[in-house]
Amino acid sequence: MTGRTILVTGVTRYLGSALAGQLAAHPDVDRVIGVDAALPEPAARARMGAAEFARADIRNPLIARVLDAAGVDTVVHASASATPASAAARTMAKEMNVLGTLQLLAACQRTPSVAHVVVRSTSAVYGGSPRDPAVATEDTQPRSVPGTGPGRDAIDIEGYVRSFGRRRPDVRVAVPRLAEVVGPTVRTPLTRLFSLYPAVPVLAGRDARLQVLHEADAVAVLQRLALGPFAGVVNVAGEGALTVVQAVHRAGRIPLPVPSSGLGLWARGLQAVRIGGFQPEVVRSLAAGRVMDLGRLQRDVGYRPAMTTVQAFDDFARTLTPALDRRLVRDVEVRLAGALGARPEDPWSAAATRPGGSGRVPAPDARSGASSPGRRHLVSIDGQAGGTPRRPGRWR
Repeated sequence: MTGRTILVTGVTRYLGSALAGQLAAHPDVDRVIGVDAALPEPAARARMGAAEFARADIRNPLIARVLDAAGVDTVVHASASATPASAAARTMAKEMNVLGTLQLLAACQRTPSVAHVVVRSTSAVYGGSPRDPAVATEDTQPRSVPGTGPGRDAIDIEGYVRSFGRRRPDVRVAVPRLAEVVGPTVRTPLTRLFSLYPAVPVLAGRDARLQVLHEADAVAVLQRLALGPFAGVVNVAGEGALTVVQAVHRAGRIPLPVPSSGLGLWARGLQAVRIGGFQPEVVRSLAAGRVMDLGRLQRDVGYRPAMTTVQAFDDFARTLTPALDRRLVRDVEVRLAGALGARPEDPWSAAATRPGGSGRVPAPDARSGASSPGRRHLVSIDGQAGGTPRRPGRWR
């Protein structure tokens, strides 16, 4: 029995090149062909390993010749719904996302050997309406459909995929909806936003949830979908969530609240002084607070991301130079709490790490062996404390 022949698009980016390399090393795969309109850089070519490279534009109908000549049976469209690196590249990205996907699916339809198609999508299809549910499943319909941007592109792409599935019911089709991908290697508008120094603009008055996916998990789940039996739509993200302000702090940056109407002015100002730039649409998209349910990913695909949202973001944040040292921030917090008459425990003190200590209750005073009188302490309650329960309806 011969192995798979797989075509992977977007190999000039991290996901495509890393996926092509891992598939080429898989024992069930005979041949992997990486396709892109541009030549991959040396780092991307090294990640491709034993995979071949064919320079081809998927917007050109000639891509069908590549599929037919190589006898491709599996197509992984890893470049679909890719976010443009800048606002100026938005038109080109939309053309590559929408028209490129349309031409690629048309080529797959005309190629009898194609039996498996995986098309990358994005969590942006769920929109950002405040009336949407707190957690989105694969069957959730957005209350407010995105009119522009990657979300609009992904909705169009998924529509083309459904039409392709009706025309070729013999082909297994999988559509992973990926959360924002982060890591030490990928560079996206989101990672560039959190790389701004020393402050990161956030929407004033909003602190929505953020769910991300580590780059290694993104590659692993695409590989599993390419070689496995799953068909349909599936949410893919790291477990758990962060708030945007928490993410800014974990990146070692200072959150800078900016009204929505002033984001464009801030972006142009940063570009004018050559400090760095960001896309206002990215900041606005973070106000959506999209969190996806991962039940189908674990139950039907059989994959659980190795890194949670917090772990994935921290792995990316390690590549950044912090604007403020966390010990300095903690020292300021301790001083402010002391000025207010409270004394929070310092996690870097010797008392916080004493043997047998829980790290929750402040240590006794070193001179008297007891807590200092007249000073209030901040403690946490774990729900295990004893005592007589208070009767309902009685207040003291």
